[in-house]
Amino acid sequence: MEHEILKPVVVLVLWTLVMLCWLYATRIPAMIKLKMRYDSALPNSDFTSKFPPGVRWKADNYDHLLQQPTLFYAVALLIAVTGTQAPIDVMLAWVYVGLRILHSLAQALRNRVSERFFLFALSSIALVALSIHAAVLVF
Repeated sequence: MEHEILKPVVVLVLWTLVMLCWLYATRIPAMIKLKMRYDSALPNSDFTSKFPPGVRWKADNYDHLLQQPTLFYAVALLIAVTGTQAPIDVMLAWVYVGLRILHSLAQALRNRVSERFFLFALSSIALVALSIHAAVLVF
């Protein structure tokens, strides 16, 4: 059986890895330029606060991609494993992934909180709808 719901899962995993590369592509040059040395005795915030905002935004977004999307992965995999995917599930999954990518770009490039919140809220609505549909299928 074809599992269309897994395609957006893979895309979001790949996007997360893109953000990881972008994080390092900005962080390492900043560390070299600022001659930074990590001191494990200090809180991590002391280290990261020395980075320019545009560098921190990429790391913050990478962290965000390892938070709420874990729920998306669980729900999408549940739907795939049970073989109960419906066209609405696939659509909601793609909407969620598309909005998360837009959220990443908004945070990494401009970091306007109102814009990020709007995209986060929309993606959360898609995730809630997908989760409710999965709950109906399982229960």
